[in-house]
Amino acid sequence: MHSELVPLSFDKIMQTRSYTVVILGSDQKKFAIYTDPTTGRNLQMYLTGLEKARPLTHDLIDSILQGLDVKILQVVITDLQDTVYFARLFLEQTIGNLRHILEIDARPSDCITLALMNNVPVYCTREVLEKTIAIEE
Repeated sequence: MHSELVPLSFDKIMQTRSYTVVILGSDQKKFAIYTDPTTGRNLQMYLTGLEKARPLTHDLIDSILQGLDVKILQVVITDLQDTVYFARLFLEQTIGNLRHILEIDARPSDCITLALMNNVPVYCTREVLEKTIAIEE
């Protein structure tokens, strides 16, 4: 069974000392994903283009993928249970004449960071969008 994918845009990020809120939006509504402050700071560093003294985990992952000639195709937020979101990172690797598509379970916050770094689309399923609580500006 295939789910309809809804394109999402990254709206904003808000930091507090104890958590980070990432706001994502579709044409229908905006919703929040909460994550730890470290992930939020890493995302903020990437968005502001802040120079880092050493590569962070997302930089390492990105470098490994590039070194292996693996492209990130898309991110799909696939489920929402209570307040926990689940996502899948879709990767593509061509070996010889064969194109391999890999689907990897990952935290949405990590996926969103990698998606923004690589300018790839982020989606959620229609079911997830219906479960989210809309936020007003």
